[in-house]
Amino acid sequence: MTTTTKKKVRFVRPNSSTSSTPRLDSGETAHVGVDVHKASHHVAVVTDLRGLVASRTPPADPESLSERPKPIGSQVARVVYEAGPTGFTLARRLRSSGLRAGVIAPPKTPTMPGPEAESDRLDRRKLAVFARKGPLQPVRVPEEREGADRRVLRLREQLARKLRAAQQQVKAFLLQHGIAEPAGLTRWTAASVDAPRRLELTPEPRLRPDVMLDERQHDRERVARAPRRLEESAGAGRHREAVATPRTAPGVGPITAMTSRVELHDPARFRDGGQVARVIGLAPQVSQGGPTRREGRRLKSGNARLRTALVEAARRWVAGDEAAKARYRRLVATTGNGKKAIAGMARRLAILLWRLSLSGEPYRAAAWRPGPAPATPERPGSRPRPLPERPSSGAGRPRASEDLRVR
Repeated sequence: MTTTTKKKVRFVRPNSSTSSTPRLDSGETAHVGVDVHKASHHVAVVTDLRGLVASRTPPADPESLSERPKPIGSQVARVVYEAGPTGFTLARRLRSSGLRAGVIAPPKTPTMPGPEAESDRLDRRKLAVFARKGPLQPVRVPEEREGADRRVLRLREQLARKLRAAQQQVKAFLLQHGIAEPAGLTRWTAASVDAPRRLELTPEPRLRPDVMLDERQHDRERVARAPRRLEESAGAGRHREAVATPRTAPGVGPITAMTSRVELHDPARFRDGGQVARVIGLAPQVSQGGPTRREGRRLKSGNARLRTALVEAARRWVAGDEAAKARYRRLVATTGNGKKAIAGMARRLAILLWRLSLSGEPYRAAAWRPGPAPATPERPGSRPRPLPERPSSGAGRPRASEDLRVR
């Protein structure tokens, strides 16, 4: 008797990571969402007619990702991914291959209320669906040279943060061992820095302050080197004119002007001063219902580096310009808080630098624009008359809060 053995047949689902480029019908438009990781790219393709048509997980290779959609490149409306540690290299490569790539800020990606499942598969599909529906607003992708300037600027901030941490560790050591701080340690004078080295300690505790002081000295030398590099960049041909105009304003030095130039590049993309203030994070949080409008605390967003530089420059601006000092005093009287007043002056300075970068005129020339009627001399002891309003390019006149012309 002969027995036959049935051979089991196993059906294997094709691997999505090796699937070919999807075929699209005539008139069909595709939207691509990519969840970018260090080792892999999770890609989903969604069309207007059929929804999800392809998904794959290739290795993280910008060249491969930009070459793959070329057969259907004319039908790909958008390729989007969220900003992260991978930077803008992928977006630049996709754009150089002719694709319309956008980088989305993660906080601006719409989310459903309440807890929801998260995975790379769901994230890539969600990005593709949102790209098709249109609620995503991409951020501006800087050019390679702009990115290099930003890295130098941000390196200075990182080194300054390390220097402050090293100095705080020295003070914490003195406090822990009950040692009084030497005179001048608040400003870290040369004599106060050498004082901890002269303390009579046993060899074990002696090692710690010596290492911390050596680390502080090393960080201090590196911090001093970064501003010199920024000043050299500010004097370069491609930055010279753009940095020279903001420096005509009192309190604005090469570091602040270069920070404004690098962090707020392409100023022509902003329509008004309100947009500039919101990008920097110096705009109030507005709550309006019907005829009632309330302005609360400032928005907790924006460019913190540029905001810090503007606040420091606003203090120097108030100290070096009489009109700015008068405005600051009025803000203090209105708000009752010096910190709020200086934040308001930083907002005015930000919009002022934005206007100077657009007009290319120095500070005083922009401050004394001719108006409908010349200003008459003021009598001694009287309050100065406000300068004439500058005509607005849009409908109506600009708000009083955006009038930045000063004497």
